[in-house]
Amino acid sequence: MGTLPVHRWHLAPDGLATRRQLRALGLRPGGQDVAAQLERPRRRRGPLVAYLYRIDLAKPVRPMTPDRWAALEKANAARRRCPVCRDHLPYVIPTSLGMCVACHDFPEQPVAA
Repeated sequence: MGTLPVHRWHLAPDGLATRRQLRALGLRPGGQDVAAQLERPRRRRGPLVAYLYRIDLAKPVRPMTPDRWAALEKANAARRRCPVCRDHLPYVIPTSLGMCVACHDFPEQPVAA
């Protein structure tokens, strides 16, 4: 593929867009290679990089089908079920805890004999 053209932040040429910008237009990259990249300099670390895609080669976003909606709902329901107490919760379980807040904050105490 060779080296990519590099542009400064906010100075991308017309006809190129990031993934988020494509999505806002109802498009997706559609398998095309990265056309260029944006770089935003930072003081203490390497530059922040965003990849750009050609808008004219982008394809429309695939519509959500009833089966895809069902799969998404099932996946989200699994993220709301605590693996310890098995309760369905109104929030997504934090990955940092791995269990619901109640199970994390109040683990079961051993029963005294």
